[in-house]
Amino acid sequence: MAVRLMARTLRGLEDVAAREIEERGLGRVERLRHREVWYTAPRPDLGLRTVDDLFLLAGVVEGVGHTKADLALFGELVDETVLKELLEVRRASGGSAAVPGVDVAASFLGKRNYNRYDIEDVVGERVAGLLRLPYHSRRGGTAPPQGGLSLRVTVEGAQAVLALRLADRPLHRRTYKEASTPGTTHPPLAAAMARLAGIEPGMRVLDPCCGTGTIPIEARAIAPEARIVGTDHGADITAKAAANGAAAAGGEAGETAWAVADAGRLPLGPATVDRVVSNPPWGRQVEARARLAGGPGRFYGEIERVLTPQGTVVLLLHEPEEHIAHAEGAGLRLREAIPVSLFGTRPSIVLLSR
Repeated sequence: MAVRLMARTLRGLEDVAAREIEERGLGRVERLRHREVWYTAPRPDLGLRTVDDLFLLAGVVEGVGHTKADLALFGELVDETVLKELLEVRRASGGSAAVPGVDVAASFLGKRNYNRYDIEDVVGERVAGLLRLPYHSRRGGTAPPQGGLSLRVTVEGAQAVLALRLADRPLHRRTYKEASTPGTTHPPLAAAMARLAGIEPGMRVLDPCCGTGTIPIEARAIAPEARIVGTDHGADITAKAAANGAAAAGGEAGETAWAVADAGRLPLGPATVDRVVSNPPWGRQVEARARLAGGPGRFYGEIERVLTPQGTVVLLLHEPEEHIAHAEGAGLRLREAIPVSLFGTRPSIVLLSR
């Protein structure tokens, strides 16, 4: 029997996640909402790379208003949910049979006369009572115990949705992230960038600012037959990237190459790279170093030099207008810019070509 699922994404990646679902034959997409992709599938697949988390779509209620009286509708939503069947699907998908309790995360768009904690407590207390489990409220700022039964409530307009997380922890928390640094790329965002690059078997893919390796690792997961190279300015950084890469490959080094290199003077010949996918520094969480400290022009000049005539560049940029001017000055042209929301910031995924 098919199941209805809700994938949560970063804002701006809904279309990318929907394409991953359909292109990989994982299900039939029904609807896109704010940070959500609803779809039907024969079975859940926890191997989605471009989504933050995956939930069973438990129920929908219409007519949710802006007053505290409307909180009763969230309790009715729980009562109409077939929890027993959902829990069986969750266990069959790898969720723990024994859970320490129930927790709820809620969000809504616009202004209302109640807050997220009011919604969470109505739903959490009702579910916990039905299942005879402790309810762990987030109202006091305390994180719930790991491995609990996690529910998600989202309200958009007059429609509220209740969903049950499939796994014991969010999908964006990759197990390979054993080593990290400030400014590390969010894994589903890295996967989305790699998918947008259109990597094909045999292509050489470069991340010249690889940090601890998230983008090359996600690119390897999406395109295992590509030749992937990650470089950064320090041996300590590339050592962490190599460790994460080995963890992602189950202890095997794989075919990803890691090297110490200045992104403003790459040790690669002209027209030798098919795809460049990167989250360059520029002074936010990570300072530009070596030749990059001289400004973006050096970076784009090197990218243009090593890129093949049919090559594609995919970058995460926080000041896209300024960088696009530097890129065009180096001989690259803008193909597309996709704004995303990332932990309170609004960078763009920028696609360039020669």
